Amino acid sequence: MKKPFCMMIRKQGKFIAAVLFLALVPGIFAQTVNREELEQNQAAVNFINYEGPHSRIDTVAQIRNIGYEQGRAVKNGADRTGTANRYFVIHCVGDSDGDKFDADIFGLGVDVGVDHIRNLRLIIQGYLEGAYDYNASDAALLARYVTIYNAVFRGDWNFFGVRYKDVVIQNLVQGKEGLSIRWDEWPGQTLMVIPLGTGIPGSFSAIDTSGLTDPGVITELRNDEDRGIEDRQGMVDLKEREADEANQSATLQREAIAEEEKNIERDREASTLAQQRIEQEQRQAQQQRQEAQRQREEAQRRQQEAQRQREEAQRRQQEARQQQEQARRDEEARRISQEEAQRRQQEARQQQEAARAEQEAAQRQQQEAASAEQEAGRQQQDAAQKEQELARQQQENQQQQEEIAQREQAVGEAKQEASATQQRADQKTQEAQQEREQIAQDQQELIDNSTGTIAAAASPAARNALLGAGILQNSNSLGRLVRVDPSNGSTVQTSRMNTLNTRTVLLSGSRIFAIAGINQGNGAIRLVEISPDTLEMVKQGDDDISQNSLLWANGGGLYAITTVNGKNYLARFDNNLTRQAQSAVEVHPFASCLFQGDRVLTQGTNGSPLLLNGQTLK
Repeated sequence: MKKPFCMMIRKQGKFIAAVLFLALVPGIFAQTVNREELEQNQAAVNFINYEGPHSRIDTVAQIRNIGYEQGRAVKNGADRTGTANRYFVIHCVGDSDGDKFDADIFGLGVDVGVDHIRNLRLIIQGYLEGAYDYNASDAALLARYVTIYNAVFRGDWNFFGVRYKDVVIQNLVQGKEGLSIRWDEWPGQTLMVIPLGTGIPGSFSAIDTSGLTDPGVITELRNDEDRGIEDRQGMVDLKEREADEANQSATLQREAIAEEEKNIERDREASTLAQQRIEQEQRQAQQQRQEAQRQREEAQRRQQEAQRQREEAQRRQQEARQQQEQARRDEEARRISQEEAQRRQQEARQQQEAARAEQEAAQRQQQEAASAEQEAGRQQQDAAQKEQELARQQQENQQQQEEIAQREQAVGEAKQEASATQQRADQKTQEAQQEREQIAQDQQELIDNSTGTIAAAASPAARNALLGAGILQNSNSLGRLVRVDPSNGSTVQTSRMNTLNTRTVLLSGSRIFAIAGINQGNGAIRLVEISPDTLEMVKQGDDDISQNSLLWANGGGLYAITTVNGKNYLARFDNNLTRQAQSAVEVHPFASCLFQGDRVLTQGTNGSPLLLNGQTLK
């Protein structure tokens, strides 16, 4: 995923290639969309959230921090973070595989407490801030797109298999991919896929916006009453910033490439000149070594000749001494006269002196030849050392040439990176322009239809509607408050709170009380007060209420069955939903209440009648 654009610098006279990674966005060119596949995923993405009391109310900062901590772990190098039964992230980055995406998989374990799309988006926002350094506004925008994207393609295994690398698919579970529109199907059944672009913290393209703005997602946004204008405009703005960033990066890459090409050309010329010098000096050193070898061999020959001459002179000296001795013996034996003996001895002495002189001359020649041999040997050794040094220089120069070849290859790769970066910039610009044109058309249609919408909002039916309740499922009495047109029974207002026990609604003057909630995740069953204007919860009690309890009113107080440590008790509450009294004995989980004077008749755990004081419940 993370590929470099090259910035070439010089340090201490040696070239260093500093490579900064800017990843190619998978799918640089617009993907061909399978229309049939899209149509199969075009059920309206209207998230069904838990609307009711909660056992614990976390702050916005606490909710955001759930994702932020996961993000910081990924930014610091973690491939997996979190715990399987809570919130966890798998950072899936693999080798290049065509146009397929890397991704982060954001999972929701069985024990997660998130039950509203608003809070889930806040968690994802925190993650994007922590992992990729997006600011809060951009992270919130991307989080909204991530949830819609994953809801549109929930359960579409083929969609994810075609678009994501194997490392992503290996960490998905078929049937859990994407995001259900129902909050109660999130725990343990959710593996949201966040497509990665560059994956570089601080880059506008860290998350792949082209993937998130798949036509299926844009179609879903356009199905909203406001056509999703605000979110779509936000994404257009982000893409334009992506384009600016990519254009700047491409410019820097091209400048770095041009500078490096100059450096390579200069270094190649220097290497060529160095090679020529080395080869010339190698020839000279070889000639010097060969000449020294010839001179050494000549000196050795001269030494041998001088040695031969010395030996010849020594032989002649020996012969001269023998002649002297023979002349002496011949004189003593009177074989020759004294004069003849003296002549012979004188002649022998002269021969001896001549031989001695020849021997000394030969010795001098031998010494001179030995000195010449030593000098030739030294020159031969110098030449050999010179050849070794030149061989080392040649090896270094060869390494430099290999480095130059590697740099040339890096430049080729950098050119491809620069081209891809520029393509990404052009793609983002084109996408932003096309979406702006479509947004402008949608805005005009909204303006054209605004008159009819305003008239409908101000209709008399909405002002004179009757309060009612709708039950959402056949398995229980949970539902929501509505207002209906008394003339035809049509619904004109609907509460968001969808966990209201419709059998417990009580009207007290202009106030509405009821029991609402589900014991799941952070949900809780509590007494609630509901605004008659908005039909939304304005207050919740602090006591847990039995899921089987009804709600009774008597003497200005509210009565319900509360649960404490799994046991059921009858409790009395004031109109501020504060508990005033609680029975000392347990009551039946399906107990009823009949108020008679200052007494209340209910049922004990065995179902038998139980009489209590209406005020103290004693």
